[in-house]
Amino acid sequence: MVVYCATTPQKFFDQLPAQTDILVIGGGIIGISTAYYLAKMGVKVTVCEKGCVAGEQSSRNWGAVRQQGRDPAELPIMIEANLLWRNLAVETGEDLGFRQHGLSHLAETEEALSGFEDFLKLAKQFELDTRLQSAAEVLLHIDGRPGRWLGGMITPSDACAEPWQAVPGIARAAQRLGAVIVENCAVRDIEITNSAVTGVLTEKGRVECNRVLLAGGAWSSVFAEKIGLDIPQSYVMMPVASTEETTNISSGCASDQTVFFRRREDGGYSLCAKELYSELSQNGSLADAGNKEQAFINLLAELGLEPVSSQNGTEETIFEKYRILNPAPPAKSGRIILEHFGERFPQLADTKISELWAGMIDVLPDDLPIMDQAGSCDGLFIATGFSGHGFGIGPASGRIMSDMMLGKPERHDLSSFRFSRFNGATPSTPAPV
Repeated sequence: MVVYCATTPQKFFDQLPAQTDILVIGGGIIGISTAYYLAKMGVKVTVCEKGCVAGEQSSRNWGAVRQQGRDPAELPIMIEANLLWRNLAVETGEDLGFRQHGLSHLAETEEALSGFEDFLKLAKQFELDTRLQSAAEVLLHIDGRPGRWLGGMITPSDACAEPWQAVPGIARAAQRLGAVIVENCAVRDIEITNSAVTGVLTEKGRVECNRVLLAGGAWSSVFAEKIGLDIPQSYVMMPVASTEETTNISSGCASDQTVFFRRREDGGYSLCAKELYSELSQNGSLADAGNKEQAFINLLAELGLEPVSSQNGTEETIFEKYRILNPAPPAKSGRIILEHFGERFPQLADTKISELWAGMIDVLPDDLPIMDQAGSCDGLFIATGFSGHGFGIGPASGRIMSDMMLGKPERHDLSSFRFSRFNGATPSTPAPV
C-alpha cells in the first residue's frame, strides 16, 4: 500500500550543517540521485527537502523505467539510466522494487501500429532490443481479451521500480556514503554575491556553499522567480490507482491509447486512464504569469490545497505553507480506470481499488528537462521540468548533474537540455508514456 508523506513520519533526521560543498534543493528522484553520485565521489553534499523525500511526484508516478518511446535527445541518457538502475539495485543493498520484465506499447488501431515505425528506426540506431509483436504474440505476453489489440511494440530490457521504495532507498544509500539529508527544511533564498553563489538561507538557518542545484520539480519555477530566473513551466495532474492483489495478467508494464498498467510487488496493479491526464486548468501555465508565486497559489486553491502554517513564525514562505502537493483525484477517476481495465481484462472485472491518488507533473514547452548551469550565475545549476518521465531517467540525470557541478566532461550531448533554449516558448501538454 502506498502511504504518502502527508501522513508519514519523518524518515531523515540529519542536522543542517553550517557549510557544505554542494546543496541540493529538492528530495525527489533527481535531487536524491545527484546527491548519491556526489557522495560516491566523496563530495560534501546536503539535500534540503521542504517536506519529505519523494513526497510528491517522485513517489506518485507510474514506476516505469522505460527506454521505449523516448525522445531522441533523451534516449542515450535513458539507456545509461537503465544500466544504472540495475547497478543501484545491487550496490545500494536496498529493495528498490526493480524488475526487468519489459515494457509494451499496444496498438488499438492501424494508425497506432504504423506509428511504431519511427521509434523502431531509432531503437535500431541505438541497438535496443525493441521489436514489433503481432496480435497473437501480444496475447502470449499479456493475458488480455482477444481482438482488443492489433499488435504491439515491446522492449524486453525495459523495467520498472516501486517509486515509494526506490527514492527513499537511494536516499538511505546516499546517507551512508556521507550525504546529509534534511527533511522539513525549505530553502527560502540563495545568496548570490558578484554573480556567484555564496550560500543559501533555509527555514532552519544559513548554509555556506558555492554550488547549488535547483531540483524542485513543480516548485522550480516559483523558486527561480525569486532569484530572477524565468522557467516556463506548466502543470498537469494524473490520477493513479492501485488495485488489491489479483491474478497476474502481465508481469511488466504496458499501455495502449487508453490505459496504462504495471504489475506491482504487492500483487496488485498500478493503473491510470490517459483521458484523466489533463491540464489542471486554464491557469495551469505559469509561463506568462506576472507573479508566478501568486499564480501558483491560485492554482493550488483550485485544487483545494490550503496553506498550513508552520511553527517558524512570520517569515514562513510558500514552500513552508505547502509542504506536500497532495491534490485529490477527480471523483470519477476510480470508476473510469476500472472500466477501462475491465474491458481489456474481463477476468479481472471484479478487481477493487485499494488506493487512489494524484500528482502534479511539471511540464516544459518541448517536454524535455533543463539540465544546465543557470545563465551567468557561477555555481547555480538547474535540473527540472522532466515532464512526467523523470523517474526512469532519474539516476542518469543525477549522474550528469553531479559531473556537471564538478566540472567534469559531458558524456552525452546535452544541447537539447540547455536553460537558454527558452525564448518566448509556449508551454504544452505532453503525451503520457
